[in-house]
Amino acid sequence: MKALLQRVSGASVSIDGEEVGRIGRGLVVFLGVAHGDRERDARYLAEKIAGLRIFADEEGKFNLSARDIAGELLLVSQFTLLADTGKGRRPSFVGAAPPEVAETLFDYFVEQCRATGLTVATGRFQQYMQVEIRNDGPVTILIDTKDKF
Repeated sequence: MKALLQRVSGASVSIDGEEVGRIGRGLVVFLGVAHGDRERDARYLAEKIAGLRIFADEEGKFNLSARDIAGELLLVSQFTLLADTGKGRRPSFVGAAPPEVAETLFDYFVEQCRATGLTVATGRFQQYMQVEIRNDGPVTILIDTKDKF
């Protein structure tokens, strides 16, 4: 499982012109589910993201987490994080989990993020979405559970 985090001062996601999710200060999390990912990956990521110290304290140092600042999460499924660009010019997505598996794990990840106590908004699985981000910093971090398990 790969999660791309962007620290934001605000963000929203819309589908066909209808806003389906909005957050204030917090993190936008793009999540890609790979073959072989399991619920333990989702649990690990949810806890890691909630506790990751990437918000500045009074001295400007990365000492605060989303929990510490009562930040919000906008979770968006994004299979393109699993793109393999090693050959040719067209990315391959053979490493991405099939949609039915990925959707189940994405939904479980959403539940795990909500269990951290943070406010959570989401996009919609397998939908064409417009995501508006007011990147703060910018701070962008990639977490890959294959590095953990």
